[in-house]
Amino acid sequence: MVPAGPAGNVQRVRVTIVGGGGFRVPLIARQLAASELPVSQVTLYDTDPRRLAVVVGVLRGDPATARLPVTATASLGVALRGADFIFSALRVGGLDGRVRDERRALRHGVPGQETVGAGGLASAARTVPVVTALARHVAEIAPGAWVISMTNPAGIVTEVMAAVLGRRVIGVCDSPVGLIRRACAASGVDPGPSLGAVTGRVDADYLGINHLGWLRALRVAGTDLLPSLLNDPERLSAVEEGRLFGPDVLRALGVLPNEYLYWYYANAEALRDVLAAGRTRGEHVRSRQLEFYSSASGAAPATAARLWREANEERNRSYFAELRTGKRAGERDEADVAAGGYESVALALASALAGGPSSRLILNVPNGATVPALPPDMVIEVPCQVDGSGAVPLPVSPPSDHELGLMSAVRGCERAIAAAALSRDPAEAARLSLRAFATHPLVGSLDAARALAPAALPAGSMAP
Repeated sequence: MVPAGPAGNVQRVRVTIVGGGGFRVPLIARQLAASELPVSQVTLYDTDPRRLAVVVGVLRGDPATARLPVTATASLGVALRGADFIFSALRVGGLDGRVRDERRALRHGVPGQETVGAGGLASAARTVPVVTALARHVAEIAPGAWVISMTNPAGIVTEVMAAVLGRRVIGVCDSPVGLIRRACAASGVDPGPSLGAVTGRVDADYLGINHLGWLRALRVAGTDLLPSLLNDPERLSAVEEGRLFGPDVLRALGVLPNEYLYWYYANAEALRDVLAAGRTRGEHVRSRQLEFYSSASGAAPATAARLWREANEERNRSYFAELRTGKRAGERDEADVAAGGYESVALALASALAGGPSSRLILNVPNGATVPALPPDMVIEVPCQVDGSGAVPLPVSPPSDHELGLMSAVRGCERAIAAAALSRDPAEAARLSLRAFATHPLVGSLDAARALAPAALPAGSMAP
């Protein structure tokens, strides 16, 4: 059980997963079942009854989750009422929306990716109205609940939800802690068995916005191990980021960048490799998931669970495969796969919020005064100390000019597209959307911006 809080009482908690028919929901459920969080009920909410039924079958057929008290509903009000924790795992517009975003960008000669650049802006435009509506429902029906957001693009999604819910919404991502874990292993430091634990073992100076951040120091017992790692090409080449960026670039930067920064630092190479791959990551994932849901629909629970495990293993192995070409070719490191993903961070966060031991985690939270050069309400990705009262950002070293400039530029574009998506004035929405695409560092073409901006504005199809 979770240790008693200050009042000496352990409260059993009710968990709701919004987007409960999603492919990765069994990962969250497994973490819930394995954690010490005292769960009395898990409610899955989704608007797609077929996918929801498949996921329920997977959970019942998996020995790791078979004993979880799971219910499913198509009513958002029912799902939210009485919830203590709400895991938001939406994909607005589904994988079809992601594929359209990625392909549309590529047709106009700019990289297409789910969370960055033109694809990220289009995804944000579709998602922001839905998560804003969700936040308002939460504020009305479950105002005391903690919302743990895993919905992409995570930074701007958390920011618009925080405008409604304040500090009771916290965004999570596994990318920063995965980077820190790999840096630890390359430096001879045991990173522990899971992503949710690594930041409790080391003092990581990490700063960014979601899918755009840098590890600037890695201290153990007061000694920064990062300079030694950056000056050792052999050890760097054993790290995924070393293979992706190259030891020479990492040494020149003096930091370890989040893997998603490859889209910024190697724009031309990334575009070349995605085009050479013949299909986008979204198309690959969609094909695999269509096959899974079709095969698992109506199957016995044990069979559904087996099919899910096989599909999930393939998904993990092929992560970022479209960019791991040539000398960088190969599957994802087995240690990364075994350590888990964002669900590990999410459950470590929930356990601390529920009154368990205080944890140090890298989270998406409002800046406040952490980085004085950035707006207080801007959601940044930074180490936080978490306990039953919430997540508090920890001090970090000031950003370099490059770091500050890129964070500000990209979030400015994301804020513009969010404002466009929420505007009731079509002319204003069109103006803001064009601003977002025309000024984004990964677009770099006014013709592309003029073509992509109007297409990003139509509403999504999965409003709660």
